[in-house]
Amino acid sequence: MIVVHKWRRLLCRCDELNETVHEKVVLCESGNKPPKSQFLHAAMNVIRFGGKGLIFAQYTTNYLEETEEICEFVECKRQIPLVYVDIEIGTMISIYIRNAKNPVAKITATTTVIGSTVYSPKVASFSSRGPNVLIPSILKPDIAAPGVSILASLGKSFGFKSGTSMAAPHITGIVALLKSLHPDWSPAEIKSAIVTTASVTNRYGMPIKAEGVPRKLADPFDFGGGQVDPNRAADPGLVYDIDPKDYKEIFKCTYGTDTICSKTQKTGYILNLPSITIPDLKKASPVKVSRTLKNVGKGTDVNGVYRVSFQTPPGIKMVVKPEVLVFDADNMVQKFEVVLSCNIEVQGDYTFGSLTWSDTKHFVRIPVSVRPVLQDLYADVA
Repeated sequence: MIVVHKWRRLLCRCDELNETVHEKVVLCESGNKPPKSQFLHAAMNVIRFGGKGLIFAQYTTNYLEETEEICEFVECKRQIPLVYVDIEIGTMISIYIRNAKNPVAKITATTTVIGSTVYSPKVASFSSRGPNVLIPSILKPDIAAPGVSILASLGKSFGFKSGTSMAAPHITGIVALLKSLHPDWSPAEIKSAIVTTASVTNRYGMPIKAEGVPRKLADPFDFGGGQVDPNRAADPGLVYDIDPKDYKEIFKCTYGTDTICSKTQKTGYILNLPSITIPDLKKASPVKVSRTLKNVGKGTDVNGVYRVSFQTPPGIKMVVKPEVLVFDADNMVQKFEVVLSCNIEVQGDYTFGSLTWSDTKHFVRIPVSVRPVLQDLYADVA
C-alpha cells in the first residue's frame, strides 16, 4: 500500500514539484499536449524528488510500448512503477484523492485483454492525416492498415512496434497476394480494389474512431477509404484503372520533359481515382467529375447490374448520371459522371460523403471530400 500524493493534477514540471512528493505516488496529466515528451519529463521529475510512483493521465493514444524506451532512458524501471491511464480514469483518481482521508494505491500484476471486448480498429493518434498539402485535389491518405503494437523482428529478438513502418508491410503483403490472384491487374486496379472494399466500421458495425485531441469519428482525412479488408479486396466486383500517362498531366513533368506532358498543370480529380476530392468548390461554378469503372468479375459476375447510392457531403448537392451501370461480356467498362455544387455560400471547411456502386453482392465504395469556398484561399475566413 502506498500513500498517494495529495496534490492537484499537475504536468509535473520541476517548478510544480518539491520534496513533499518523497515516497509518494504522484498523479500527473498531459493536458492536451502530446503525451510522449510530457511523460518523460514527468517521470524524470518525480524520480528527482524521490517519488514512489507515477500515475500519468493522458488523452487516449497508443504510446504504451514506447514507455519501455522511456524507462530505459531515465532508468526508472528499477526505481518506481509507472502507470498510464486515460483522462477519464485520471479524473476519477483525482476525485478519490481529494475525498479520501488517507488515499492509497495498490500495485497488482498486469493483465492483457484480447478478443471481442477490445474496441478496434482505431486510427492511431500518430497516423498521418489529410488533406494533401501538395495536391489538395487528390485525397490522402488512401487506406488504413494495422500499425499499432505489431510484433516485429528486432535484430535477434522480437518486440512490439508502432508506426507507418508497421502498417506498410501489411499493405505490401496484401498487394502481393492480390497480384498473385489477379496477375493481369494494374497497380491502379490493385489500389482500387483495396480502397473500395475497405471498412469504415468496427466489428460491431459502429463507426471507426480516430484518436487524438479530441478523439472523434474517423473521416477520409484519417483513413482514406477505411480499414483494409484483404478478403473483400480479392473480389471487388469493379475497379478504377488509371493510364500512367495521365499522371504526367497532374505533375506537369516535374522530373523531366515528355511530348505527352501538359503545358499547364491540371487538377488532381481528373485522374480516375477511387476517391473524389474538390478543395475549391464555388457556388457559381459546379464541378463535373468523370469516372470509369471496369468489371473484373468472373463467371456469373461478368454480367452485372450496379446501382448507385451515395451519402452527400453536408452543404453539397451531388448528382450521379447514370444511376445504373449494366455490364456484360461485350461491355466490361462503363463511365459515369458526378456533378457537385454548393447548397450554401460560405468559406467553409471540408465535408465528407461517399459514393457506392452495388449489385447486392459487391459494394464498391469511394470517399468524397469537398470544401466550399468564396475565395481562392485554403484558410477559413474567421
